[in-house]
Amino acid sequence: MAPHPEVAAYRAARAATGTPPLYTQTLTEARAADLAAIRAGSGAVEPVSEVRDERMPGPAGELPLRVYRPAGSGPLPTLLYFFGGGWTLGSIDTADGICRRLANAVPCQVITVGYRLAPEHPFPAAVHDCHAATSWVAGHADRLGVDPDRLAVGGDSAGGNLAAAVTLLSRADGPTLAAQLLVYPNTDQSGEPTGPADDDPTLFNSRSVAWYRTHYLADEAHARDPLASPLLADDLTGLPPALVVTAELDPLCAQGQRYAERLAAAGVPTRVRHYPGMIHGFFAMPGVFTDGRRAQADAAAFLRERFGLPPGRDEPADDPTGTAVRGG
Repeated sequence: MAPHPEVAAYRAARAATGTPPLYTQTLTEARAADLAAIRAGSGAVEPVSEVRDERMPGPAGELPLRVYRPAGSGPLPTLLYFFGGGWTLGSIDTADGICRRLANAVPCQVITVGYRLAPEHPFPAAVHDCHAATSWVAGHADRLGVDPDRLAVGGDSAGGNLAAAVTLLSRADGPTLAAQLLVYPNTDQSGEPTGPADDDPTLFNSRSVAWYRTHYLADEAHARDPLASPLLADDLTGLPPALVVTAELDPLCAQGQRYAERLAAAGVPTRVRHYPGMIHGFFAMPGVFTDGRRAQADAAAFLRERFGLPPGRDEPADDPTGTAVRGG
């Protein structure tokens, strides 16, 4: 499990500057540092044809939405994207770079929601906010320019966990979803991470996982709830086709791969895109990691296919993501 050279350089730079782990900071400090780190690593800000802010009624008050719309008129395929940050950090600003690039690359409309954060609002507040946003967007498709037959959910890290949980709720209560994009998702909070044992404080590690879980789960019994741990759901049949992105040096790597295997076993068309030598967070840092750019391109290719859009110029038509196809 040798780190990619870009990971080694990133780790050395953080060690040299003495960057403190987020779990050693106050919540206020950690939230500010998280946003600053993502902005520093996200690369150039891509212009999008239209970016606007909206508000919607949520389960416990108004929630902010940000809409990224590429050029084009009429209803567009749409991705609901949930930002990462361990359910504790992050905001709609955190996912700005990802949303801009996916909106342009697919192309599709991308909408991100400012769900409530823990520990002020522990589980299941974020799950219900994200499902409410998905239902609200589907119910206001005409006003938002959404093609309701081409609506997908996705997210990275905690956002991937929330996207998976939303598919479970949507299977029972709607809306119908065309795809799910799960980027190094947390899928099982009932035990210790089973990824690399390295607890290097310069990187996301098992202590990070435990710190976030402590803030998110006010009751340890919630760890076995499928909306917190989708891997523990009894039945995964009937969920939307999935792309699962994993990173070799991520303590959540095995969880993501196991969830992909369970989806496939349940007959869900599933692809896994695994990045050797990469770390948790690389998808959000294309300005630092070449594989971050590749992973975002893979995500765009997957969505393009699920939305019935033509392949990109440099994309093979038979298997856009270059990954194994599993399940039904």
